[in-house]
Amino acid sequence: MIAIIAEKPSLARNIVAGIGKMNKKNGYFENSEYIVTWAFGHLFSLCDVEDYLGEKKEKKWTMEGLPCFPQKFKFKLKDDKNGEDGVTKQYNIIKQILNRNDVDCIVNAGDSDREGEIIVRLCVYNALKDKKPFKRLWLPDQTPQTVKTALGEMKDESEYEGLSDEGFARTYIDWLYGVNLTRYATLKTGSLLRVGRVIVPIVKAIYDRDVEIEKFKPEIYYALISKTKINGEEIELCSKYKFSENEKRKAEICCQRMNLLKAVVTDKKSKKEKIFAGKLYSLSKLQNYLGKKFKMPMEKSLAITQALYEKGYVSYPRTNSEYLATNEKDKIKKIISDVNKLGYPVTFKDGKNIFDDSKIESHSALTVTYKIPDKNALSSDEKIVYTAILRRFVAVFCSEDCLAEKTEITISLGGKEDYVLKGTSIISPGWTKYDGLEKKDKLLPPLNVGDKVPVDFHAEEKQTTPPKHYTIETLNNYLKNPFKEDTADSENDDEDYKAMLKGLELGTEATRTGIIENARKNGYISLKKDVYHIENTGRFLIEQLSDMNISMDKYKTSELGQALKKVYRREITVDDSVEMAKKEIKEVFDLSSSSATGFFGDEVCVCPKCGSKVTRNRYAYACQNKENCDFKVNFRILNKTITIYDLLKLVNDGKTEIFDFVSKSGKNFKARLKLDDDKKIVFEF
Repeated sequence: MIAIIAEKPSLARNIVAGIGKMNKKNGYFENSEYIVTWAFGHLFSLCDVEDYLGEKKEKKWTMEGLPCFPQKFKFKLKDDKNGEDGVTKQYNIIKQILNRNDVDCIVNAGDSDREGEIIVRLCVYNALKDKKPFKRLWLPDQTPQTVKTALGEMKDESEYEGLSDEGFARTYIDWLYGVNLTRYATLKTGSLLRVGRVIVPIVKAIYDRDVEIEKFKPEIYYALISKTKINGEEIELCSKYKFSENEKRKAEICCQRMNLLKAVVTDKKSKKEKIFAGKLYSLSKLQNYLGKKFKMPMEKSLAITQALYEKGYVSYPRTNSEYLATNEKDKIKKIISDVNKLGYPVTFKDGKNIFDDSKIESHSALTVTYKIPDKNALSSDEKIVYTAILRRFVAVFCSEDCLAEKTEITISLGGKEDYVLKGTSIISPGWTKYDGLEKKDKLLPPLNVGDKVPVDFHAEEKQTTPPKHYTIETLNNYLKNPFKEDTADSENDDEDYKAMLKGLELGTEATRTGIIENARKNGYISLKKDVYHIENTGRFLIEQLSDMNISMDKYKTSELGQALKKVYRREITVDDSVEMAKKEIKEVFDLSSSSATGFFGDEVCVCPKCGSKVTRNRYAYACQNKENCDFKVNFRILNKTITIYDLLKLVNDGKTEIFDFVSKSGKNFKARLKLDDDKKIVFEF
């Protein structure tokens, strides 16, 4: 008898559909060959700090036991609310099934990723009394045919040790950062600050961009531009020369001289070529499209895609690849045959732009399956998402080519400056009828070499523009490769895939959406239409972490991400990666004394103004005699963190040491802080 443990009930039902007739029991299905049961996602969670200290859960957080570095990480069944969630009941069912005498093989049917891998393993490790053969059911989609095929191709679970090790390493590392730094930051500030390995660099990216926009000061300049028409089509020439705000007259004179010169077409290149469709969707590229076109938040698009996957209509959603595996060609031919029946002109195509094993980590690109939904089977939102995936599939395998004529015209202005104009005209739309052509070049008038072009240059006032806020698309692109200077899509994606496979990305396709949503729910960021903004709570988080020397930037997060990939490739052990995290966290606690701002509620000194107690609050050291005294010193003054040592020197000596400050306009200056005769803080330059 083979016992299959699915990650969740919906997956169990799909496995049962693939197996065939099974009898439903209390918490499982059974026939003469298989037993199929399920978890509810994570049944186990890592123990809390108090569990290691042997203390009651209700105790308030303290610095006792921090940093907490367990010698061995312990798991426990998740809180069950007196059995209401069914966690304990379902675990006992799994335990009973695994230890049945007639069960001689166990199958891990967790989702086909590192999370699914360890969810089922934890159930087996905790429930199984005697060792039994352990297999893995790997499902790229949840159609009955795929389930049947996968059941006949199961590998030994030992072949997935790398994935399991990466999953446990990620779990341990995220616990170490989350538990230690969240408690530390919360106790320091008196506000709950959720500090995580990935959430902080995401919030910081949005914070840095918004601060950059706020500090941006536009500059006026003059561009030299000519706009004329030939046969009703506009010709716009823009000179490479620009003039500053106080050079307007100089720009106008330059335009007058340019208008006396003759503009002639010196070169023309035209060629007909095929325009290829975009690549198949990865999850983030699908989310980019849905966010941009339909303003659909990432968590919503993921939830809908996941639902379509669980219904068997699309392949595994949390994929980071836009390519298919070479061993999937027969499966794709079957899907093409079924899509053809819908009236779409599709045919099988081969090539490195579609099938490329080197650009697949665990899962191929998102595609539809041979299981086509009925017209009324999907909700309106499901139709939007399914149609997007279907149309991209149709575009990639479309039998009708998109043919275009691309034209490039060079216009010379008196031999002094050349202007290159590019245009595209579609001859045959082909696949663009189904998926749309994103890039649209200007139409050019029918010019030939030797033709004269009228010019009318004028000095047009312009101003420099600030960077743009992160959108769903640009943030996704940044997180996939945070070290790429240009995050826009490019034809050559080799750099992106090298970064992804190396572990340079922030978060993963499977986790990123949830982490961004947590940042939004915690009030750190907001999403308006498809644009992200930093919120005051997010500003407080980033600035307080900076004051505490907690540097959870993209470099450190990426370094740990690379370590996780090394664990996956078995180049280092789980313990090696955990030691890296411990070292980073220990440095935070060691540095806390050198720039100490104390903890929320600490009594730090006697008020120099009224003699009452001065205590630390969220933002400042403030006198407790609030009704009669206004003495207060902010922790952060013009980008300088004021420590308790600095405060004591100010109170006792009347002035601090010389500090480096940054003014609101961005200028650096040196000064002391000094108490004047009224005990107010002033600068002494």
